[in-house]
Amino acid sequence: MRAITIQKPGGPEALVWAEVPDPEPGPGEVIVDVRASAVNRADLLQRQGQYPPPPGAPAYPGLECSGVVASIGPDVTGWEVGQEVCALLAGGGYAERVAVPAGQLLPVPAGVDLVHAAALPEVACTVWSNVVAIAQLKKGETLLVHGGGGGIGTFAIQLGVALGATVVVTARAAKHERLRELGAAHTIDYREQDFVEEIRRVTDGRGADVILDIIGAAYLPRNVAALATGGRLVVIGMQGGRKGELDLGMLLAKRASVTATALRSRPLAEKAEIVRGVREEVWPLVESGAIRPIVDRWVRMADAADAHRLLETSDHLGKVLLVR
Repeated sequence: MRAITIQKPGGPEALVWAEVPDPEPGPGEVIVDVRASAVNRADLLQRQGQYPPPPGAPAYPGLECSGVVASIGPDVTGWEVGQEVCALLAGGGYAERVAVPAGQLLPVPAGVDLVHAAALPEVACTVWSNVVAIAQLKKGETLLVHGGGGGIGTFAIQLGVALGATVVVTARAAKHERLRELGAAHTIDYREQDFVEEIRRVTDGRGADVILDIIGAAYLPRNVAALATGGRLVVIGMQGGRKGELDLGMLLAKRASVTATALRSRPLAEKAEIVRGVREEVWPLVESGAIRPIVDRWVRMADAADAHRLLETSDHLGKVLLVR
């Protein structure tokens, strides 16, 4: 089969469509004929040599896919050859076929076509596991989402609104109108506005109950300042660095919490539990139309380098898909 390989760490030109060995299903795995995958920030880091795949994962990128079950390994029940599925992956989605632990498979939601389904697994599992399972966002609370225009952000807006929260986002001004159409109550231009001041203004000084952060160190002090009493900050990215200063006095006074999580490196059992939660709690919202995959554009999988270049500009809104 063919897959996107990384010849050596570097720029988008390091991505090469090449012949690789066919995957074989191990115990508890299925083989999926990939119809589409999606580009995530982690893929860019892997291409640059900064985010190696976990042990046992394919060497090529791709943290999610959609396709058709081609074969089933030992000890797998509940799935059939020919069934349309989407999947959360530890890697290998930029390929014609991929082996997937059965616990990381999801049926394609009713009303979503097979290609667009590739835009859902990674963002759904990331946002649900952090905003719902960890931060326990409640109806009537305020959710602040950084990076509102990306795949994570556009999904988080919709999930927050579906849960009855008031959603505030930071994003480039050019994306604000679209984000308000998705349900964001307030939009903040992070280039021109101080999000701490803005979140206080729109909450009458209370602050955000939950903050979903992809930036990391550069935003850490201001995120804590932006939290409401009892607020929960969940950090899922480090685009703004790894190390920041944490004001423990402010955190104590607010009785607030800071949690940082990664999804890719979690044990299979934990990923399967997250996938179960998404299927039970998020898929009904997708099937009802309350949440939909937001796709900026499709790119041929063989042209994955072009998709990486687009993501690096941050000019996209929602997900960029790779289609075979």
